[in-house]
Order: sequence, then C-alpha cells, then structure tokens
Amino acid sequence: MSDVISVERVIPAPPEKIFELLVHPDRHKEIDGSGTVQGVRGTSQRLALGDKFGMSMKLGIPYGMTSTVIEFEENRRIAWQPRPAYPVIGPLLGGRIWRYELEPVAGGTRVRESWDISQERGKFIVRGSAGQTRKNMERTLERIEEIVSA
Repeated sequence: MSDVISVERVIPAPPEKIFELLVHPDRHKEIDGSGTVQGVRGTSQRLALGDKFGMSMKLGIPYGMTSTVIEFEENRRIAWQPRPAYPVIGPLLGGRIWRYELEPVAGGTRVRESWDISQERGKFIVRGSAGQTRKNMERTLERIEEIVSA
C-alpha cells in the first residue's frame, strides 16, 4: 500500500469558494465524511501557513487533535498535520497529512484530497484503515460540493 491515498472530484464551483470553506476550521465538521470531527477546540480563525488549530474528535471515545498548517497556497493548496492534543502521547503518535489541492478545470474545480501517512508515527496502526479512509474522503468531497453548490 502506498503511503498516500488520494480521491478527486470536479466540483462545479470556483476554487476561491471551495478554498474559503477549507481555511475555516469551524466549517470542517460540515464537510467531514467520517463523522469523527466534532468541532473546533478554542478559537477559530481563517488559516494561514504555520497556524495551529484544535479539533474535538470522536471515534468511539472523544479525543482532541492539534493541527499545524504546513502547506498553503491561496485558492490552490492547503495541508495540515494533526497530532494528539495531549502532551504525553502527542510526540509519540500522529503526523499524517491531510491535503487539499484545487485546480480550475472546465466546469469548475478539480479537488484532490490526500491522506499522506509518510510521516505518521503510528503508521502501523492507521494503515489498516486505508479502505475506510478512502470512502470517508469521497464523502467529504460530496459534502463540499453540496455546500458550495447550495
């Protein structure tokens, strides 16, 4: 299995409209196809390169993640790298990268979402969820389309 799984979809909206949804963490619960994102932890602001933001999550049990924006190109690309929000386990786990790339095409924008576990510290734990992750990402792109097309 590759360390990067990507799904893409052409969404009939300009990249600026889609990007504006992605750069606001308080909107991530709306687009999350996995149902694990519960909401923002702390304050929410429009993201920029180097910003950190916290998310309340739930996968069976509640937990928190703190993400750092590691790639940012206005209206074209954003990526963040989450780690557990707890000082004891934060340095031991996490490191996957969630990336969105936007490309203007005829009929709208090609949106590519990638799950990159090349830097994941618990790679052996998350690798088994690749199939479900792909399905969740496909649902995320569907949700993004529903929101920006409304």
